[in-house]
Amino acid sequence: MQNIKNIIFDYGNVIFDIDFRIAQASFKKLGITDIENFFAHKGHNQIFDDFETGAISPAEFREGIRKAAEKPDLTDAQIDEAWNSLLIGTHQQNHNLLLAVKEKYRTFLLSNNNEIHYEWIINYLKTTFELNNYDDYFEKAYFSQQMKLRKPNINIFEQVLKENNLNPAETLFIDDSPQHIEGAKKVGLNTLLMTEKPAQLESFLKANGVL
Repeated sequence: MQNIKNIIFDYGNVIFDIDFRIAQASFKKLGITDIENFFAHKGHNQIFDDFETGAISPAEFREGIRKAAEKPDLTDAQIDEAWNSLLIGTHQQNHNLLLAVKEKYRTFLLSNNNEIHYEWIINYLKTTFELNNYDDYFEKAYFSQQMKLRKPNINIFEQVLKENNLNPAETLFIDDSPQHIEGAKKVGLNTLLMTEKPAQLESFLKANGVL
């Protein structure tokens, strides 16, 4: 890809598999109705935005789920299990690929995340791949709950660009969410909408001239 010197990767369904349908089914089992409006890929209840920007704590998030389900006796463990059912996993080949991409470009991770998912992912990386975090795979990894910002708001992209002195015209953003792609375009980033599963990330990058 001509003139690209930097790549910002999304995490979920780009590097790491997630499945909204499984999470929807899990929330239904807890008693939440109208699930398409409550939690879906293209839209969701405000509680998720608040949690992903650190505006509410895990305890407040869980209380919000109890209220939505109208089940005040739901345990923390039941709620966390349902919420974490979204997370499927990743592949060693993608970690190898990220190291190869890092040799050619300055690379960054930019993920809408939250404290409960983040803790699950870090534990998963340790137990499955013996990794403590993603420090070796990117120049820097950004997570929304730590930044107090989330995609697709332009301020999250502007912060990453500013902190790392990145020229948006020389920077590619890869994400699986069309609404996030539109936010990135507003700050002048080049974009690629991920249309494959994370297992096909290498072939996707090659097909689009990144590798």
